[in-house]
Amino acid sequence: MIYYLFDLLRDYDLPGGRLMTYLTFRSGCAFMLALLIALFIGRKIITRLQLMQVGEIIRDLGLEGQMKKTGTPTMGGIIIILSILVPCLLVGNLANIYMILMIVSTVWLGMIGFLDDYIKVAKHDKEGMKGKFKIIGQVGLGLIVGATMYLSPQITMRENVEEVSDIDGQVTVTYVPEDIKSTQTTIPFVKNHNFDYAWLTGWMGEYRQAGGWALFILVVILAVAATSNGANLTDGLDGLCAGTSAIICVALAVMAYLGGNIIYSQYLNIMYIPGSGELVVYMAAMIGALIGFLWYNAYPAQVFMGDTGSLTLGGIIAVFAILIHKELLIPLLCAIFFVEDLSVILQVSYFKFTKKRFGEGRRIFKMTPLHHHFQKEGIAALVQRPFRAIAEPKIVTRFWIIGILLAAITFVTLKIR
Repeated sequence: MIYYLFDLLRDYDLPGGRLMTYLTFRSGCAFMLALLIALFIGRKIITRLQLMQVGEIIRDLGLEGQMKKTGTPTMGGIIIILSILVPCLLVGNLANIYMILMIVSTVWLGMIGFLDDYIKVAKHDKEGMKGKFKIIGQVGLGLIVGATMYLSPQITMRENVEEVSDIDGQVTVTYVPEDIKSTQTTIPFVKNHNFDYAWLTGWMGEYRQAGGWALFILVVILAVAATSNGANLTDGLDGLCAGTSAIICVALAVMAYLGGNIIYSQYLNIMYIPGSGELVVYMAAMIGALIGFLWYNAYPAQVFMGDTGSLTLGGIIAVFAILIHKELLIPLLCAIFFVEDLSVILQVSYFKFTKKRFGEGRRIFKMTPLHHHFQKEGIAALVQRPFRAIAEPKIVTRFWIIGILLAAITFVTLKIR
């Protein structure tokens, strides 16, 4: 709203009337607004959740200090969602298709997570919404995002092309003169960073491009579902999911800024995505919201984000990466989420296999998701290290450090050929 007010002021040539034309200024405003909303409105929301007795149901898993968390308010993801949406509505360009998709994704996933938490609290059911309904919601969002990217004329890109001089071998990067719709994406560790999904459907002949888009939409669905569920599993220790997500968001914000600026895109030899710079405003708001939420969620947590927050965070991280054509970097950048996912899959599969073969279920890890493995001691498992339980704040901090290293490595892949 403020964005359009300043747009009117430009006609009168008033001092400061052009501030909202600067992406960096609006991103800074979004960050500060989100942070302040999370800090000040967050306190009121936590108090309201306490009065409504919206407390987390804790199962006794034999972890140190675990049962002390019983009754801690949950559904704190409402704080994050409000802190993202309000700044975006105030200083974001609501005519930009990328901003529209991110707002729709936030509301969509927030509703799924909210319903899941509501069922847990209202019906005292720890399982919450049935998994198939969550998947249906995630698949639905994937279809909306993928179809919009295919149909919207506003979503285009300019392919980067390397030209090698015959005289001195100097490599220069140029762009095709027109914006095109393409199924190309960024792929790491190769000379040409662009990979076209249509290459995999070349056998379809004249329908190869349509096949490429169908494959792309399938990748979108898988990315949204996997990242959303991975973030959900990571939300098990105070500050773990929020802090890890904030690190990922900083990396994605930088990538969006670089990909939306033709000068920086040319320097890094990556595709230029016109209009995608607006995503930086959204991500700045998300970073501010997460930092503000951490004020209350850091150990010992005064509020949990619940599925309202974790399902939303993972899903919008995936959608954001897809919109800037960096979805194939998600497994590296969000490796913590996927390792948490994988630890559960391996544990359950191995337990069922050994129970069927030996009559007794055995474990790979002492406990899953993986972060709980480091809290547990004195239980039979293939992986015994560490032998002694590690304090919760130390586990969280070490996961944050790993997240920072993964973000740095992800950036390095943009220059490694």
